[in-house]
Amino acid sequence: MRIRLLFAFLLLPACVYAQERFSIRGRIVDEKGEAVEYVQVGVPKRGIGTVSTVDGRFEIEVPADTLEFHHVSYQTGYYTVSGPKENVLIVLKDSELAPAVFIGGDTKEKYLLRPGTRFLGAEGGFDAREGIDKGIEMGSVAKVRKPFLIKDIMFSIAGNNIPGCVVSINIYRIEGEPEEFVNILHKPIYVDIAFADGRQDFDIHPEESILLEPGRYYISFSLVDCDMDAVRRYQELPESERTPTGMHLYTYIYFKSSYHRNVALGKLTALPINIGISVKGLEYQ
Repeated sequence: MRIRLLFAFLLLPACVYAQERFSIRGRIVDEKGEAVEYVQVGVPKRGIGTVSTVDGRFEIEVPADTLEFHHVSYQTGYYTVSGPKENVLIVLKDSELAPAVFIGGDTKEKYLLRPGTRFLGAEGGFDAREGIDKGIEMGSVAKVRKPFLIKDIMFSIAGNNIPGCVVSINIYRIEGEPEEFVNILHKPIYVDIAFADGRQDFDIHPEESILLEPGRYYISFSLVDCDMDAVRRYQELPESERTPTGMHLYTYIYFKSSYHRNVALGKLTALPINIGISVKGLEYQ
């Protein structure tokens, strides 16, 4: 029997807060009034979060608190929740991340990160049979000893039966104690995952120059979109009509340190396994 490890079961359930929750709906735009796609929306300290649609629309239920809006290309936005609200307009300002500064010297091509030993017969992934929280995230940890320029980010999908899947690749620098995860990208990296039963291999060449200084980094894989109408239609089917592999996206599992969070802006928790991301590029000598 094949073992299937679903990310949702790798963590203890998030804390449950008894306060009344309010429905907040709205749209997220930039300073030009154009929609901002796939923004992480939520209250991090409560483990509540979701991801906006490609046209910047969002809907979330939260207690009276402060909603946060995170996107790698923009500064964090905030909205104070005091009751239900429709047509909230959130305007995000451009990010102020400094441009990468390159150093001189020789370089050599090498792998910064490899998956580790594969857990044979085991797969992890996203299960949308009972609903799905966009923003679920898992990845791998890389240790950088010399400045490193990323050229390729590679991963494989074992199979995907969720229509319209879009994932994002994020890179965070791990700092301090307790650990803080600081985004270092200027642009999001989005990848469309085709609907297919078989294996799919991806080799992503980032558009921006990503130079990592010595330190620890978290390279993550996050589900940001899928065909929610198809998910809802599947959920409405009688149990007898659901196929065993319906509404799953599977990745392979490897033994190597990683982090995971089960909702957008939720807490990142350390794990001894990962989904097999590889990173290759140029190391400065």
